[in-house]
Formats: sequence, C-alpha cells, structure tokens
Amino acid sequence: MTRQIRNIAIIAHVDHGKTTMVDQLLRQSGTFAEHEKMVDTVMDNNAIERERGITILAKNCAVSWQGTHINIVDTPGHADFGGEVERALSMVDGVLLLIDAQEGPMPQTRFVTKKALALGLKPIVVVNKVDKPGANCDKVINAAFDLFDKLGATDEQLDFPVVYASGINGWSSLEEGAQGEQWGPDMSALFETVLKHVPPHEGDPAAPLQLQISALDFSSFVGRIGVGRINAGTLKPGMDVLVMEGPEGSSYKGRVNQVLTFQGLDRVQAAEAGPGDIVLINGIADIGIGVTVTDPQQPAPLPMLKIDEPTLTINFCVNTSPLAGREGKFVTSRQIWDRLQKELQSNVALRVKETDEDGIFEVSGRGELHLTILLENMRREGYELAVSKPRVVLRDIDGERCEPIELVTADIEEGHQGGVMQALGERKGELVNMEPDGRGRVRLEYRIPARGLIGFTNEFLNLTRGSGLISNIFDGYEPHKGEIGGRKNGVLISMDDGEIFTYALGKLDDRGRMFVRANDPVYEGMIVGIHSRDNDLVVNATRTKQLTNFRVSGKEDAIKVTPPIELTLEYGVEFIEDDELVEITPKSIRLRKRHLKEHERKRASREGA
Repeated sequence: MTRQIRNIAIIAHVDHGKTTMVDQLLRQSGTFAEHEKMVDTVMDNNAIERERGITILAKNCAVSWQGTHINIVDTPGHADFGGEVERALSMVDGVLLLIDAQEGPMPQTRFVTKKALALGLKPIVVVNKVDKPGANCDKVINAAFDLFDKLGATDEQLDFPVVYASGINGWSSLEEGAQGEQWGPDMSALFETVLKHVPPHEGDPAAPLQLQISALDFSSFVGRIGVGRINAGTLKPGMDVLVMEGPEGSSYKGRVNQVLTFQGLDRVQAAEAGPGDIVLINGIADIGIGVTVTDPQQPAPLPMLKIDEPTLTINFCVNTSPLAGREGKFVTSRQIWDRLQKELQSNVALRVKETDEDGIFEVSGRGELHLTILLENMRREGYELAVSKPRVVLRDIDGERCEPIELVTADIEEGHQGGVMQALGERKGELVNMEPDGRGRVRLEYRIPARGLIGFTNEFLNLTRGSGLISNIFDGYEPHKGEIGGRKNGVLISMDDGEIFTYALGKLDDRGRMFVRANDPVYEGMIVGIHSRDNDLVVNATRTKQLTNFRVSGKEDAIKVTPPIELTLEYGVEFIEDDELVEITPKSIRLRKRHLKEHERKRASREGA
C-alpha cells in the first residue's frame, strides 16, 4: 500500500463551473482513451441533471497524475442539496473552492466554505472563468479572503494558494496574464497545486479497520453498496467486519463481499485497500449512511455524520381527484410511503413522518428544489400523488416562536432595482448590502424570512424581465416576523366535470390567464386559470356552442384564445395557497382546490374564520 493518494472535493456556488472542471481534469489526466467519445458534464449522468444543467448528487471519480491517485468528488452547488455536500466533505482531505472571476463569492460559496473550514480542511481557491470579459481576479481574491476571515478561518487556512483557470478551455496558471490570451498550457498548474497543498491521508495500514460510509449506491446484482473513505487499517474482500452506528449506537456483524475503487469513471475490483482510499463495498444488506465499518476484535467507531436540519415541509397526499389512477402505476398510500422510506436511505437531509390523517405524509427538506426534484423523480417512476403548499419549519427557542431566515443575493439591472426592492420589502426583507458593479448592474443582499421566498422566483423573473439572478441560503432562526401577504390574484375554478372546448376558452379569455388547453379533461373544483381580480371565481369551463339550424357567418368561427401558462412542478408548488393542492401524475400537473364542491369550500372557510 505504498501508492500516493489525495482526496479532494470540488465545491462552489451554482454555475461556477464545477462539473466542467472535472471534465477537464479527467481528460487531461489521460482517463479517456483516444478512441473514446467525450461527453460534456460527464459526471451529471442523471436525466434530470442533464435537463436542468445542475448537479444534484455528489459523485466520485479518480484520476492519476504523475503516479499519484487523486480521488475527486463533484458536489452540487444548490443549498437545497447541502446534505450531499456535507457527506462529500467527510471523505476528503482538501477542497478546491471554485469562484467565478466575474461574480465573486456568492451565498452558496459562503455556505460550502463554512462547512469546509469547520472540518479543518485547507482550501485551494480556483478563480475560474478568468477569460470572461468582466473578470476581476484581484477583487475576487480579496472578497474570498474577507469571506474566510468572517467565517473564522485559521491563519493556515487564510494562507490559501490561488490558481487561475478557464475550465471550459482547459487551462490553468499560477500567474495572472493578459486578458484575451491563454495564461497557461493546460491543467498541470492545478494538478501541481493539489499535490503540493493537499495533505496525503495519514493512517496506519496495520491499525484496526475504520471506514465511515458517506454515500450509498444500489445495484440490482449485489444490492446496496456503501461508499466511504478508509481512515485506518486495511480492507480486503471476504473480510468479517462490525457495522456500528456511532460510539453509542447499535452494531451488527457483516461480511464484505467485494472491495472496489474508482479509476476514472469506472469502478475496479481491488485485492486490498488502505488508509485514504475511497472504496465501494457490497455484501452488507442494511448498510446506512454515517455508520462505521470496523474490526470486530478492536472496534473503533466514528461519530455519526452531522447533517443540518430541514427548513421546509410539504404534505404528500394520495391523489383523490376524479381523474386519479388514469396515468400512474403507483397510487396507494402504502406505495407512496414505501417510496419515501426508500428515499430516506440515501437522501440524508430528508425527513418523513406520518400524520393523523390517513394517506397524508409530512415530508421535510432543505428547500423547494430539494422537494420538487424528489417529486419529479417519483412522477417519472409512475407515482401519482397530490402535494400541499410548502410551509416553513418553526422552532421554539427560549420560549419564543422562531422561523428560518434566508440570506438572499440578487444580481439585477439598475433599472429593475425599485421593483425588486419594493417586492422584497413587502415580504419583510431587510437590506443588508447594496453594491453597484459600475457596468449597469447592482447586487442586493437581503435577510428575509424563508416564508417570504415561497413563490417569489416567478415574480422576480417578471420584475427583472428574466435578466436577474437570485440565490438564497439558510442563515439561522429568528423570532417570527408577523404576517406576510400571499398571492394577489384569485383563481378560476371549474364548476363541472368534462372536457374543455375552445368555445368556453374564448368566453373566459377576458377573465384571466388559463392553465388548460382545449380538449383537456377538467373536473369540479379544478383550477383552470388565474383570475384577473383578487377573488376566486367559479366558471363554466365545459360549455359548448348551441348547434341549431341557424348559422351566423363571420368571425365566430375563428375564436382567438390567449396561449395558456405552462404549468411546471415548481410553478405549481409556488403558486398554490393553503386551501389548494397540486395533483402530480406521470403525464400531467393540475391544480385543484382541497375541497372540490363549492358548498364544502364555503363551510371550510366559515369554520376557518
């Protein structure tokens, strides 16, 4: 076990170029053979990741550089997947912190850096995208230093090495060069910096085995696979081990079947693995995240992984609409419950509990994206369910009701500043910082209750004509800030079951914007559009033209209808109010009132009042 090993994680804000950087490191280390086809963002191998262009799950790969085996973990940038980042950081000895040379440190940069510094990891700052026209490397490095200082970094961590890189063009440099030129030949400057500044893992191969599981995988051939880094000792296939849930937790015996290590993107079987190796093991059926696989004679358990608590809750319910069961394969409460239990095994930041009502489960996560990605995966697998409006998780701290506060950063054009500031002010946001960049854009930093951000994304995109960038991050709990106003418009509700006709849409066109098209099925209590006023309106969406012997020639034949609003899962979850649900099936997303009959809604509103 003499080979040199380095374990690094790549952390950054969304879209600062982590996955593209991993692509280049894989290419330039000779991982791909000459004849192999190269794919962009090769690590984002999940369908939803490719569609949205984001990383959702932390993933491992490995490269070899001058005889050193470098394990690389690509992590997500969204704070909603912070659980993934926290697990990934438990496997590594150093981090590459990517910062966009134009945008500088952003909220998620702060979040991931805080986690890395708290674990005592020494970061290497990579100023990425230095070839952008608006790049300002000195400003970014100074901002990174200030950020580290604010987060309580040690002197050693503050003395960070800096590498300048252009991930998409595949070059890096230790020196600044002229704008518009290539500063270095290839990625070797980054590789050299990793070898020089990331310490090799120090552990005794002869000590008792100590391996903490940080991630799970599944194979239909061998069952559940545990992924983790060996802290000490040597692991071989067929070895008897003890699996322990922390120093005070329960333990059980097992036998390791295969031991695999990463080589490029592939997994290769190893005869043995030692300290510092990131391995995949199978053969232990109930292995979970955070457990320690250790020597039965001399157990040395590690504490369980600490994961931040969820801040947002959504109710998952059985779909009870008149159209239920037409498209989905899995529609019962037991099937939904089983699927949520399966998700809990690998999605560490998720919490699920049953409620007093039958067929309703309370699912808590880090944010809207975290929960809507789970819903998107479920509908693609053939599940049908309905979900409620998201609610924040409130806590009692010293006898006072407290709610989660988010730190929001909005990059907008100066012309849109007034509207955005007014909208955030209405949602109880407090301005912390405002910084113009001198080129017509301004960055606003706000602290705002998490409740105020539910449903804000669409409004923000409208206010900035799609040119604004917004990101947010959990910043702590504070006393409850009082009521925040909800949606400004009412909705149009269908009064009957049936099919929508163009004739009916033509009559409803001046009442508001529709969510449905001609020939879509509707039912009583289903929301078919947004009302142009602030009250709900029950409408006849299934009305047809009276066909008699008389025909009026002229313009009646060509009814002009405004195109409907495309309903996405995120839009639906953000749009609804407390008395409404989003119905999710493999092929459709519909909005409905919780009580479908009008007299039931009136009774519920009387009881609520």
